[in-house]
Amino acid sequence: MDSYPIPAKETRVEMMVGNSRFIATAAPAFTVEEAKAFVARVKAEFADATHNVPAYLVGHGATVTAHCGDDGEPSGTAGRPALAVLQGSGLGDVAAVVTRYFGGTKLGTGGLVRAYGDAMREVLAVLPRATKVPTHVVQVVTPYGGFERLRRLVAAHGGEILDEGFQAEVTVRARFAVDRFLAFEKALQEAFNGTLSAEIVVRDEIAIVPV
Repeated sequence: MDSYPIPAKETRVEMMVGNSRFIATAAPAFTVEEAKAFVARVKAEFADATHNVPAYLVGHGATVTAHCGDDGEPSGTAGRPALAVLQGSGLGDVAAVVTRYFGGTKLGTGGLVRAYGDAMREVLAVLPRATKVPTHVVQVVTPYGGFERLRRLVAAHGGEILDEGFQAEVTVRARFAVDRFLAFEKALQEAFNGTLSAEIVVRDEIAIVPV
């Protein structure tokens, strides 16, 4: 599986356009069901809003499922421009809702297109990114004398130490992107003259790694 950028967490921004209040909320969603549940939750939160316009991308690249809706706005003036901004962001597995509270001033077709697109741009501008990558969680048992050397080796190969256990020896659990694990394994063998090995204990296809 190729890695690609996704939202690291749910994020929200607000803006005013022509007396209307726009609230854009974006979050990670790894299935269509998750995306639909997110949209439903935001709509329930802002049940008194004039419109709650959804857009989402589940997957990435050639295997993406895209969806949008206008939620009562004139056809093509809300969901489509919001989705176009999402598609141009390079993100995958992202769901968003742009909420509008009508403020009494009509924006016109062009104004609506700009407003919904701009609201999506605003939330994406502050949305923290992560990367969805396949990973291995590995376990290495080392004598105390090799502990610091092992820690440095993990860091040098982009690993993240998840847990350390101190008993007769030190047990270290670390996570690596799959494409970096082989290099770590080779370096581990060289650094410890073949006396240590990394046992894969978890294979995770959808680990989220902040960037």
